[in-house]
Amino acid sequence: MAGALILRRLLQIAVTTAILSLCAFLLIGLMPGDPIDLAIAGDPRLSAADAARMRALHGLDQPLLARYLAWAQSVLGGNFGHSRLFAQPVSALLGPALLSTLELLGLALLLALGAGVGLGALAALRPRWSGPVQALALAAQAVPTFWLGLLLIILFAVTLGWLPAGGAEGGWRFLLLPVVTLAFANLAAYTRHSAAALRSALAEPHIRTARAKGASEARVLWRHAWPNAAIPVVAVAALDAGALVSGALVTETVFARPGMGKLIFDAVMGSDFNLALLALLVVAVVTMLATLAADLVQRWLDPRLA
Repeated sequence: MAGALILRRLLQIAVTTAILSLCAFLLIGLMPGDPIDLAIAGDPRLSAADAARMRALHGLDQPLLARYLAWAQSVLGGNFGHSRLFAQPVSALLGPALLSTLELLGLALLLALGAGVGLGALAALRPRWSGPVQALALAAQAVPTFWLGLLLIILFAVTLGWLPAGGAEGGWRFLLLPVVTLAFANLAAYTRHSAAALRSALAEPHIRTARAKGASEARVLWRHAWPNAAIPVVAVAALDAGALVSGALVTETVFARPGMGKLIFDAVMGSDFNLALLALLVVAVVTMLATLAADLVQRWLDPRLA
């Protein structure tokens, strides 16, 4: 069953990516100006005849649909083209940026899940802590990611001088602020759903049986209640995958990390549309694969979903 699910979802991902690439390519093609216009603006000595020859050379004189088909054929053949902004092959830019983003996403997800589940367990087991935990979750949901990132930079980088304001020279010091920013922004959903799921699981009859047999509260919580409570939390993680990726784009831009977010921002601002389009497609595919992974974890936790 898992194999059929994976095959079906991979087919859906392929179709969705194709439709998304077509829509994005057409929207970019309908924007005023093109790389040739930018070249003319940068070199007034180029004449209209020079511009026409350059458009014909690069296929920009063809209809949009024909240009898309030629672009898609090139990409499927492994030729991602050249970045005009960075003067490098696009493939050489996407790999390091994607690894940097996945590092940030993975650490932020682990921190958000760990803190959210811990706070949810505290609220479920200790009702007097439910109010402060809910207040913290509400604050995490209300604070914009970019604003929180700027506050952390002002406090820890500018005022205290403990951590770098941005970049990615290597080491945990450059990761700490962006990871905390992204994790805090996604803390609310995990905290609330963990608390609700654990309260429901702790009310089950088998929990009372486990307690009657003398099981400790920690064993009751993590051995008996959490496996059932984890299923809706994983579902939230699946739905939250897109928000986590989009939050990473904002966070990377704020902290000047050389990930997919900053790459897309630089490509759009520099009118490097081929790089921007491919980077956006990579982000979309990663989001859909993350959702697939969460669905597989759900089915592993509860075989009845298969």
